Amino acid sequence: MKFRDQIIISIFLVAFYLPSAAQLPPSFKPKDFSALRSTDVIRKYLSPVRIVQVSDLTGRYLQNVEQILIPGIGQADLNGGKCLILLSDSTEKPWIILDFGREIQGGIELVTSIKNHNPTGRVRIRFGESVSETMSEVSKNGATNDHAMRDFAVSLPWLGRLEVGNSGFRFVRIDLLDTNTKLELKEISAIFNYRDIPYLGSFQSNDDRLNQIWMTGAYTVHLNMQDYLWDGIKRDRLVWVGDMHPEVMAINSVFGYNNVVPKSLDLARDQTPLPGWMNGISSYSMWWILIQRDWYTYQGNLDYLMMQKDYLVALLKQLSTKIDPDGKEILDGGRFLDWPSSGNDEAIHAGLQSMMVMTFEAGSELCKILGDPQTAYFCASCAAKLKKHVPEMAGSKQAAALLSLSGLVLPEKANSDILAKDGVHKMSTFYGYYMLKARAKAEDYQGAIDNIREYWGGMLDLGATTFWEDFDIDWLKNGARIDEVVPEGKIDVHSSYGGYCYKGFRHSFCHGWSSGPTSWMTQYILGVNVEEPGCKVIRLVPHLGDLQWVKGTFPTPFGVLTIDHQKMADGSVKTTFDAPNGIKILTE
Repeated sequence: MKFRDQIIISIFLVAFYLPSAAQLPPSFKPKDFSALRSTDVIRKYLSPVRIVQVSDLTGRYLQNVEQILIPGIGQADLNGGKCLILLSDSTEKPWIILDFGREIQGGIELVTSIKNHNPTGRVRIRFGESVSETMSEVSKNGATNDHAMRDFAVSLPWLGRLEVGNSGFRFVRIDLLDTNTKLELKEISAIFNYRDIPYLGSFQSNDDRLNQIWMTGAYTVHLNMQDYLWDGIKRDRLVWVGDMHPEVMAINSVFGYNNVVPKSLDLARDQTPLPGWMNGISSYSMWWILIQRDWYTYQGNLDYLMMQKDYLVALLKQLSTKIDPDGKEILDGGRFLDWPSSGNDEAIHAGLQSMMVMTFEAGSELCKILGDPQTAYFCASCAAKLKKHVPEMAGSKQAAALLSLSGLVLPEKANSDILAKDGVHKMSTFYGYYMLKARAKAEDYQGAIDNIREYWGGMLDLGATTFWEDFDIDWLKNGARIDEVVPEGKIDVHSSYGGYCYKGFRHSFCHGWSSGPTSWMTQYILGVNVEEPGCKVIRLVPHLGDLQWVKGTFPTPFGVLTIDHQKMADGSVKTTFDAPNGIKILTE
């Protein structure tokens, strides 16, 4: 009997003996697929845009290298056309480093050729946020697989397609692991996982550097908007509530409403029964309250806010027990602002004191909205008590920023004594946002714009396509770009720098808390100030500094607001706008 006939008979027998749906027991009935976990994340496939480096230029161990840059279709076939060929012997094992053009979140797809031996062999895959990270060894110079597997070996199919990996990366190195082996790869593509959402907000000015910084901050947050709002796409890939505040402000300015925000806020709440602190850090529970206030201000969803009332009120009462008779905060749990301020206990106290004031003022505001005047009055009383104790700025830009924003220190004093000194030295990617806001409160808009250009622009000068977990302006001194093999005599910025939890290659190069300039430029340069919840009233107050013009858009629950500011010959600013119905626009 021919093989084809055997197959036909087998199909017939299966069909004949398979019971009908009516005969199946309940356990065999189709599942309710709507009850299964779903995701708002989609995937697309990217071809490499550049070959960074190869192990062999002679053509002996690597052949048809440029072939791998041709966009593929993700399908193996029987044609056996021209492919990338890796050849090893007893001593040489070839490798190649590819550049996919910009940082993404996802994995990699490899399609093999029919010309491979069966079994085909093994390759080592190393994802990197920098070129040098793809050349690293796990556990050396901070390289890690702690949260995302970014360095591993896999066996390839003889004629097929393999998808592997889930990390943040721009570069990939692929090594042939087996000796005396020939490997043919038809295609190599990056798998890009992201939310397919429009950039409703925008920012354009006559300064391309500022425009690029705005968009880089927006893109940094976008990559971290996975199933939940993460801090970083390589590390830690967690919902850190403090990190969320600048992320949420960027989301408000770029995307408008997105369910990743309430979903992540609710996760933090549900995972933190009181008296616990979110993420084990007292300030992060305060950030949860501040995010709730800002999210309501921009989105105006009272039903969602009402769902938070019980936890919110209980958390505020818990925080009130962390004030001593003199109005000084005595918070327990993790006492943390940001990493660079760690070790400066005076600065941490000043920051926490300021956050307590801001939190109780936000709590009073929210409780009035929630129809709880008693708790609103209680919160206002706590804020007034806390204002009796005014800590020193402790030489810290983090402390100075929060003391200014809380009203404990005059904004002009915080700016002149601390924030405006030493340029962008002692800035940080997380609290840099609050430093910019404090400078704006002191009406030093030009100083803040200059900080943005130099500090966040410094990361771009090193080849960044997303903003980092931390950055020090001194890293620019003789630092190599992250998108190149480190030249002799240059410093490898990724492996050489970093502290605390982000030493060396463990340092995250796509960290959402660094997106502050995006929302800052929307608020202070484009001038969008939300005056009533849900954007029902917006006041346009632009501060162009040395810019000649700025235009952009801003997402509201009613639609997109379009704005254009032009600086006139006399220095005045002419503003035009197109607002959706339901919004009142105020101008000065």
